[in-house]
Amino acid sequence: MTTTLITGANKGLGFETARRLVEAGHTVYVGARDADRGRRAADELGARFVQLDVTDDASVAAAAKTLEADGGLDVLINNAGIETRTEDNSVPVAATVTADHMRTTFETNVFGVVRVLHAFLPLLQRSAAPVVVNVSSGLGSLTHLSDPDHPAHFYPGIAYPTSKTAVNMLTVQYAKAFPALRINSVEPGFTRTDLNGNTGTQTVAEGAEIIVRMAQVAPDGPTGGYFDVNGPLPW
Repeated sequence: MTTTLITGANKGLGFETARRLVEAGHTVYVGARDADRGRRAADELGARFVQLDVTDDASVAAAAKTLEADGGLDVLINNAGIETRTEDNSVPVAATVTADHMRTTFETNVFGVVRVLHAFLPLLQRSAAPVVVNVSSGLGSLTHLSDPDHPAHFYPGIAYPTSKTAVNMLTVQYAKAFPALRINSVEPGFTRTDLNGNTGTQTVAEGAEIIVRMAQVAPDGPTGGYFDVNGPLPW
């Protein structure tokens, strides 16, 4: 039985990924900051709930102890993420972004990934087939955002894409450091979720496809890569 933990799994892509992996036979832990929402989601999915706030050391450490006591971990999906907004609810651009916008975004999107990886690596290293999926974004691609012929070039935000570029670097460096693990970044696509005010063009079922696929990668599968549903992406 494969045991999987998904951060930020009480809604959106995390919830849909949990649903699909439960169907695939995984024992899934729904990680969520809000205990009531997390438990409701887990009950609906036939999953297990673990309270987990990726911005809080004690919360992450307690979650790691819970999974250790329950038998360990095989797959970690770092899904929790935020996009900060200015006072008028717009995306912080070069003229408006502040250090606080960056700090808040990185606390969840980057430092949260490091915090969770640090706590759960000992459990993953005991697994026969350990996998880490870091939910990144196509907006983390320096190649695409610097290419005037690519649609992503015209996205003006600063904090969110910068955080996802950092997540991609974490993927590369952790994959080199732990070659026995399969560690990859994925781009779900522009999916209708609360993160973007439900303005995305894809359903959560479409967006979760690459997350689910990479969560089930074999021990001889790719590692240190960056993928969407169509294959590898340029950094």
